[in-house]
Amino acid sequence: MTKKADEITLDHIITEMIETVENSKDEVYFIGEESRQEYEQLQNELEETKRKVIQVIEEGDDLEQKVRFSRIRLSEVSKHFDNFSEKEIREVYDQTHSMQTELKMKREKEKNLREKRDEIERRLKNLEQTVKRAEGLVSRISVVLNYLNDDFKHVSEVLQDAQQKQEFGLQIIEAQEEERRRLSREMHDGPAQMLANILLRSELVDRTFRERSVEEAVQEMKSVKKMVHSSLSEVRRIIYDLRPMALDDLGLVPTMKKYLATVEDYNKIKIEFKSIGEEQRLDSKYEVALFRLVQESVQNAVKHAEASLIQVKMDIKDCTVVIVIKDNGKGFNMNQRRDKSFGIIGMKERVEMLDGEIEINSKIDKGTSVLIKVPLNQE
Repeated sequence: MTKKADEITLDHIITEMIETVENSKDEVYFIGEESRQEYEQLQNELEETKRKVIQVIEEGDDLEQKVRFSRIRLSEVSKHFDNFSEKEIREVYDQTHSMQTELKMKREKEKNLREKRDEIERRLKNLEQTVKRAEGLVSRISVVLNYLNDDFKHVSEVLQDAQQKQEFGLQIIEAQEEERRRLSREMHDGPAQMLANILLRSELVDRTFRERSVEEAVQEMKSVKKMVHSSLSEVRRIIYDLRPMALDDLGLVPTMKKYLATVEDYNKIKIEFKSIGEEQRLDSKYEVALFRLVQESVQNAVKHAEASLIQVKMDIKDCTVVIVIKDNGKGFNMNQRRDKSFGIIGMKERVEMLDGEIEINSKIDKGTSVLIKVPLNQE
């Protein structure tokens, strides 16, 4: 009777997990749709900017022709100075100077419009990549849903202990929900906010140019450029958190270097990375697991330890991989166990799945060190 009740509980948990995954799929789809709508808006803005560029070029060329004729007229007046009154000379001079000033402003406006056009084109490329990645994530989540619906519902037949089954399902649900909240929060607080600010600042640039001065408009353009750079860095960081594509193409060590450099640049802290031994490709399960272990350790040092220096050393041998991650952060009391230290629990589970060992040492105000040893059983 108890066993049957536990199985019913686990089936209920799995059903909730499937619903959570489906909601995650809807969230990612919503993000993709928002990016697609913004892409279409930017396309319209790009067309309008191109039209303005053509218009200002034509106006500038026409004005340049008038300036040329005015200069010729001014030269004739200067050459036959005695044949003209002072008023006529002044009028020719003022007219020429006025047209030259107007021409300079036209050319400056043309330059700003060209830069705006180029910036919009770069933003369109970034949004196009975001839409493609969102579509890819939706496809992957669909595969996971098919697996959950077809196979994972039979997990109760495999797990013997009802307590283990319940805890297993609950941990998966909580981890999935936390990941969905984290991704949603980071997308909302990061790229979404930045893109909205960029759009507002772009409108401010146009208004500043029309209502104030070219110099102030140029300063606003520089500010927008910095915001675009920050937004791109934030999107790249989120993509790396999901799964770095370079891991499949380049391998563990190059991907690790790139990831740590990104974290260092984004968080303005110093990260030292040293790789010992011959650089080689490992089986995919080792590369993914080892990368996630380093990622979790580094993120803990950045978010919780408030470290200013993180050192990562990796030694890849023929039959063993040894990784050491040290930081100079505030550390923590090893004797005080936290109820929700899922990061450390997850790290230990990953290492255990690879038949490896993990040792974590920390002291208050002395920093934290993580030692990972994993045997390589590669054919």
